[in-house]
Amino acid sequence: MRAEPMKVIICGAGQVGWQIARHLSGERNDVTVVDSNPDLVRRATETLDVQGINGFASYPNVLDQAGARDADMIIAATYSDEVNMVTCQVAHSVFSINRKIARLRSQSYLDAIYSDLYRRDHMPIDVVISPEREVAEAALQRLAAPAAFDTETFMEGKAQLLGLRIEDDCPIVNTPLRQLTDLFSTLEVVVLAIRRDGKLFAPEAGDQLFVGDDAYVFAPAEDVPRTMEVFGKTSQSQERLVIIGGGNIGLSVAKRIEKRGKRTRVKVIERDRKVAERAADALERTIVLNGDGLDAQLLAEANISRTDAVLAVTDDDKTNMLAAVRAKAEGCPFAIALINDPTLLPMMEPLGIDAYINPRSTTVSSILRHVRHGRVRSVYSIGDAEAEVIEAEVMSTSNIAGAAIREIDFPEGVLVGGVLRDGKVLKPAGSMRIEAGDVVVIFALASDVGRVEQLLQVSIDFF
Repeated sequence: MRAEPMKVIICGAGQVGWQIARHLSGERNDVTVVDSNPDLVRRATETLDVQGINGFASYPNVLDQAGARDADMIIAATYSDEVNMVTCQVAHSVFSINRKIARLRSQSYLDAIYSDLYRRDHMPIDVVISPEREVAEAALQRLAAPAAFDTETFMEGKAQLLGLRIEDDCPIVNTPLRQLTDLFSTLEVVVLAIRRDGKLFAPEAGDQLFVGDDAYVFAPAEDVPRTMEVFGKTSQSQERLVIIGGGNIGLSVAKRIEKRGKRTRVKVIERDRKVAERAADALERTIVLNGDGLDAQLLAEANISRTDAVLAVTDDDKTNMLAAVRAKAEGCPFAIALINDPTLLPMMEPLGIDAYINPRSTTVSSILRHVRHGRVRSVYSIGDAEAEVIEAEVMSTSNIAGAAIREIDFPEGVLVGGVLRDGKVLKPAGSMRIEAGDVVVIFALASDVGRVEQLLQVSIDFF
């Protein structure tokens, strides 16, 4: 029993729009992509099973052409907040489209969310996605697990995916994975994926971890500190932080740290005098320095050599990478950089940057979470969308309900990381039966995602 495919219009065919179109068309939905840039429309129609319309998304005649009269949902992810807002308004007022999702960047609009702006009779947007907020959340997660180069939470915060680099001092180097269970019987940890020599794969029980590997590990939240130890990572407390870039993201992170009221002392470095002044006005306990985050003298003034971590979140990828490298050269042990362009990610390791945040993948994940409301609850992309970690609720109508894990016809590059049942995260075993109502987290290489979603028989219910 499969739900009817949805008819979805995606406005904006940049990285975010393209990725969402890839997911939704891969699930056999009827997807139309609208963009004013004909090259982006062509890229979408040539690489994906979607229709493309070249034109301005907010124009009623363009939406009409895109099939708005019988569309179930519209996702407005163009580069302009205003276009996204007007698109949702037209979709509502002219075409009565049921679900409207908009990506909004400007803090001023976001503040208005909490007033009365977004009501059906005012600005009818059902879900507002803010990349700044998503990225600030991701930055705080990275800081919470400093020894991981990538992290994401699953199962309502009860479990975590950790990307861990395997180094010489890792106690379990050259140990077959099946022996981990015997060695650490109380740990509910699963190694979901290994990247070796640039290639990502799902390991088998006989595989070993080698120095230089990147391992993606799935663990219940309470097991994270011990997992870090087992993988040879010491957890440092983050008491001093320098943020390079005082725009929306840097300011948002600093505000959240202030709100948490922990002992973390934060300094913000911002080049633009006006932006720096705005940040200084908005923050209470945080020191804001006006100047260039690449300037060694200014970094010395910010006491970078005695800082626990640096977070580079300007709006320029290359500045973020260089600032992270410079801060580490000046003695800061841990650096996180915001990177929009996924083709730059392979340079992180040779440059010695410890962790990165990709705002596009965080935005895509959060939009998909709302689109798929219900069955698939969360999707997190690994690397340059090479693989995905999917969290899904098992429905009674699903093919896998009632089956033992070893009986399920998963493709080879697929592993189950954990099962949430009655509020508890369980480590999967071949003999474990999946029950209706379970929430499962599954790792799948990009080429296998469609097959996994068929097995889950993702049906999309509107609320």
